[in-house]
Amino acid sequence: MNNTNTQIHSTPLPTREEQGGGSSRVSTYLFTVEPFHVDFTGHLFLGVLGNHLLNAAGRHSHDRGWGIDQLNERHYTWVLSRMSIELSEMPAQYEHVEVETWVESVMKLFTERNFLIRNADDGRIYGYARSIWAMIDVETRQPSNLLALKGGDILNYVIPAEEKPCPIDKFAARVRFAGEGTTSDVATHYSDVDINGHINSIKYIEHILDIFPREQFEQHRIRRFDIGYKVESYLGDVLQIKHERLAANNEGSTSVDDAATARDEDLIEIRKHVGSADKPAGEVVVQAKLIWE
Repeated sequence: MNNTNTQIHSTPLPTREEQGGGSSRVSTYLFTVEPFHVDFTGHLFLGVLGNHLLNAAGRHSHDRGWGIDQLNERHYTWVLSRMSIELSEMPAQYEHVEVETWVESVMKLFTERNFLIRNADDGRIYGYARSIWAMIDVETRQPSNLLALKGGDILNYVIPAEEKPCPIDKFAARVRFAGEGTTSDVATHYSDVDINGHINSIKYIEHILDIFPREQFEQHRIRRFDIGYKVESYLGDVLQIKHERLAANNEGSTSVDDAATARDEDLIEIRKHVGSADKPAGEVVVQAKLIWE
């Protein structure tokens, strides 16, 4: 799990409430794909898209009395536990993008939040995302009962899946490593750390993508990115990134479209404290899976 206070500063994110069935339970936030937020292909960096998703989640929560600043007054905060992003295409430079977000379910310790990402001008859908969040006590760092705070008010903002579906699979089960692959070490620096002193969740995505050569992005695009946060890491930690490539398969995604095409997959595991006396194998911080086209 990881804190997600970091916000990007580009074109402001105005909001408009969704009309119709969603009522006040759904909001849509807009942004422009700025030139300094695209890669050499002219498309949005995945990490920047991730930041916009987190911004939308934060705004949606705040507007309903569940923002991080409001929770901090009660000594709680939100942490991101899992996120899955599935895209049929990545927004390009200067395109106007809408991020629609809503809460699908609330349990005692976790809540599921979904996202729709589309072109604000022509309605073209880029893709969807799913996320799982926990509310923790800022002092004990332990999960807190979501249903006990504010008389369970959070349940008023739930839209069940049968009412508003999110047509991508939930977080993929972890595929075990075969014991092969490569490892690399990444030091943590000032720019990795959020306001709480922890490595920001989006920074892990950036570190993972940085292990791939330029040719990978020239010849392929990311179809789906799954990431799960296990424990927090801090400034000064050295992270060991383990990477293993799986042969292309024909499983395909059951979402965005129904085509079952052969896709390359990569498994990623990030550990900290590797080689320490008490934890020689290290401690798992993040697990991720990428599917390419």
